[in-house]
Parts: sequence; C-alpha cells; structure tokens
Amino acid sequence: MGLFIDGAIILLYFAAISAIGLYMGRRETNLKDFALGGRQIPWWAVMASIIAAETSAATFLGAPGEGFEKRSLAYVQLTIGVVLGRWVVATVFLKPYYDYKVYTVYDYLAIRFGPKTKSFVSGLFLLMRTLASGARLFIPSLVMVLAWKLFFEHGGTTVAFQQVDTVGPYIVAIIVLTIITAFYTTKGGIKAVIWTDVVQACLMFGSALIAIATLLNHIGGFEALLKAVPAMKTHEGYLVTGFEPDLVAAWQKDSGHVGAMGFLDYIKLIFTGDYTIFSALFGATMMNIAMFGTDQDMVQRMLTAETHQKAKRSLLTAAFMDIPIAAVFTFIGILLYVYYQQVPANMPKANSDIFGAYILNVMPVGIRGLVLAGVFATAMGSLSAALNALATSATNDWYVPALARRGTYTDERVMAGAKGFTVLFAVLMVLVASIFAYMKVKNPEIRIIPVVLGIAGYIVGPMLGVFLLGMFTKNRGSDKGNMIAIAVGLLTTGFLGDLHIKVLDPLGIKIAHPEWLPQISFTWFALIGSLTVFLVGVWFKTPPEVIAAAKRKRENLDTEDDQLPPSMRPETQE
Repeated sequence: MGLFIDGAIILLYFAAISAIGLYMGRRETNLKDFALGGRQIPWWAVMASIIAAETSAATFLGAPGEGFEKRSLAYVQLTIGVVLGRWVVATVFLKPYYDYKVYTVYDYLAIRFGPKTKSFVSGLFLLMRTLASGARLFIPSLVMVLAWKLFFEHGGTTVAFQQVDTVGPYIVAIIVLTIITAFYTTKGGIKAVIWTDVVQACLMFGSALIAIATLLNHIGGFEALLKAVPAMKTHEGYLVTGFEPDLVAAWQKDSGHVGAMGFLDYIKLIFTGDYTIFSALFGATMMNIAMFGTDQDMVQRMLTAETHQKAKRSLLTAAFMDIPIAAVFTFIGILLYVYYQQVPANMPKANSDIFGAYILNVMPVGIRGLVLAGVFATAMGSLSAALNALATSATNDWYVPALARRGTYTDERVMAGAKGFTVLFAVLMVLVASIFAYMKVKNPEIRIIPVVLGIAGYIVGPMLGVFLLGMFTKNRGSDKGNMIAIAVGLLTTGFLGDLHIKVLDPLGIKIAHPEWLPQISFTWFALIGSLTVFLVGVWFKTPPEVIAAAKRKRENLDTEDDQLPPSMRPETQE
C-alpha cells in the first residue's frame, strides 16, 4: 500500500506538470512567443520561475550535503552576494536589455561591440550551460535509482543504503526525466517553463519544510540538535569569517605551512575558503552579477516581463527569497548529521546520497511521495529553463542570422529550428549527465555544489567581463579585443583554480601548484575571470562606426517593432 500511495503521488505530479506545460504554451507562432512569452508574463510568476530555475536538484540534494559536511549554516552566507549581485543587475543591466528589445542578452553585445563578440560569448554560454545543466541533470537520478532499489528490489519495506556501483541505472533515470521535461518544453516554450516553474517552486519549498518537521521529530527536537552540534550555539554555526582558529590550523596543516601566519598567508587563506564572509561579499556578488546579468538561462525569464521595472521587482524579490530557501536546505543537512549520529548504520557512503537515502528509507508513506515529487520538481524546473534558454540562444544568435543571410527567414522555419535545438540540447545534456554518473560511481565522495558552481563560475566570469566593458564604458572594447580578453580570462581562472592540474593528473601528468600563488576556491572564479577580461579588454577601443550604429539603434527604440529578432532589424543586420 505504501508503494502504491507514493507512486500515485509522483505519477500525479508528472501528469499535472505535463498538462500545465502543454496548456500554457499553446498558440505559439513565432520566436517572440517561444522565447519571451510575448513579454506578457506577470512579475510574480517570473519571480517564482527564477526561484525554481536556480533552486535545482543541486540545491535540493547538494545544499543539505554542504550543511552535513560543514555542520553550520555557513553556505547561507553566500546569499549576501546573491542580494548585492542582483541589485547591480536590476539597476544596471536590465534597462539596456529592454531598451534594445533583445531576444537574448547576447544581442546587446552585437549592438555594443559587433557580431563576433556576440557569437563568441553566445558560444561560451551554450558550452557552459550544457555542461553545468548536464551535471545538474545527473543529481535527481541519485534519488530515482535509490527509489527503484527500495521499491522494486526490496518491495518498499527493506532499508537499502548500499552504494549503487554501476552506471546503467543512473543513465536510465536520466533519460526518463529528460524525455518528460523536454516534451512539454519543446511544445510550450518559455510559457510552459514559467507556469510549470510556479507549481514546482511551491512544491519544492513545501516539501523542504515537511522534511525539516520530519527530521526534528526523528532526532528529538532542537535540544538534541544543539547537543550534537554545539556550533549552533555560537556565531560559527551561522557566520564564518575564515579566520577561525580551527580553520587556520587546518589550512596550515594542509598547505604544509607550520610557521606563524603572515599577511600574505592570510590573503591566501581568504581565496582558499569556500564559504566565508569574504567569498560572500566579493566572490558570490560577482558570481550573481554574472549569472543573472549574462547567463541567458537566468535572464530569459526576466525578459518575459512587460517592463524592466517589473523584471527588476521579480529579480529582487527572488533574491530576498533565496535567504530562507538556502537556510532551509542547509539546515536539513545539519539535522541529517544529527540523525546519522544517532543511527550511524543508516548513513550512506556518499555525501550526495545523505538526503535521498533519508527520504526513501525513513520518511513516512505519503510524505515520502510528496518530498520525492519536490526533488523531481526542482530538477525539471531547472532543466526546462536551461533547455529553453539554450534553444533560444542557438536559434536567435546563430540560426536566425544564417537564415537572414540566405534570405530564407520565416516564422515556421524559426519555430522548427527552436524545437529542434531543444531536442538536440536534451540529448547533449543526457550525455554530460551520463559522464558525471560514471565519475560519481568511480568517486562517491564527489560534492555536488562545488562541481556545478565551479563549471558555471569558470565560464560566466569571463562572459561578465565583456558585459562590464559594455555597461560601464562608452568607447572601450572591440570584437578583436574582447576575444583576446576572454581567452586570457579563461586561462587565468583555470590556472589559479588548478583546473589544468585536475585535468592532467588522471592522465598521469603531475604538475605542482606554485607555493607563492593561492589556490582559489570555486566561489572566486567569477570575480577573477571578470576582472581579468575587463582589465585586458579596456585597452581596446570601440570602432567609431559601431558606436554610431548603436546610437542610431537607440534613437529608433520607440518606433521599432520587436516582432522580429534583433538580427533581422535595421542597423543590426549580421
């Protein structure tokens, strides 16, 4: 009976989401409908969609892993940067996007610098989002595989905490989830994405609150929590500067530095910490400016609002909502630490399995089904958004200009292309997720959050540097200069983050990190990459003819029809 109830809840969720997506996305006839929803989406729906897109399964299962690992709410500090970064985006970035009536944020780069910058940065986005979202796509398969083992191999009654050591079950789970999500995303476009996100955001947060109540009941309440995790009685349970004595001692031990700490040693320590007040104020701020100002996946839903003021309201409201959401999921991890201290036999081997194993093996029937639906909601919300953003960028930034050059542009061809790209990127994400599944089987201790944010931060940092040139200077930056600057930014971030070592080490090629350089944490990738690109790109001057064309474009804003993509309009023909 328990299996039937939980299964019925999950199947009902899948059916309802697919129906909502197909219904809300009907009657799409052109790219403006598919990509922007006709710019008629209510601000509160846009806000919910932003929350659903950023609160992926990586957050649902990864944030508890960080709380479990650190035994504190230090991860929540990053929301300081969330609010600061999105305030910058809301006040600086959004208005130009609406002024030029862009379909993708990379249209702005074509106007400000030229078509080569647009194509280069758009290509980086397609690469980054496919890799990062593919890694995210793997995460819900963790729970799906555990659920399969529990329900079908053990009849829903036997606890099954053993590690899954084959890739096949994960790949099957990845394919099933992708087919369901890609179906309504392909048919319904951005409208389907946003309106299903509204439902998924509510289900996600509600199921997290249910999980907290269940955990508190199992461990014996807050008294047991404070006894098992004394740090929750001090500031270290909530705020970490990075200079706490135990963190300094651990860094000295790991780095082989046993002498007295000097000024440069403390600087290195700052860049090494994942979740400190410094990474929150600086690293996370730049990361959020990059993600919500330059990543089409996140910006696209804001462009569906009627005006930039409404888009701004959506973004800032979602930013402040992120604080309790991050706290809730990280707090779940702390409670899980207490639970597994009480029942150590039930603890899985992998950090990424701690919440999924608890959901499947400990939660009561019915509640288990609701929380599982919440896991799938977060996964499908972020996946559908990524698929639509990738398809929009590939269509608008690459396919439409090609049709324009050949003189074969029609709405029917563009819509067919957009739907075809949705399917293509779904296949590519399945491949990436399958590779990540293989890596997880080989190394169960892989942490989810650093991988996903590390991939994104490595590429969006240099992307942000180009946008900063465009937003904060009037005549600096050019097609040639931007490409050189981005290449330098990627190499610098990779070198400081030891990415070259991580790639070559499995191949048997050993390279040591220079002792005088700090090995920066993934939370600093966006800051390093964006500043490098800006400092290099500012040496190149924008050609006068590009400035003049952009000026004419701005003068025609009020009379220009945005039913056509920007590359089809006068002055921006590519």
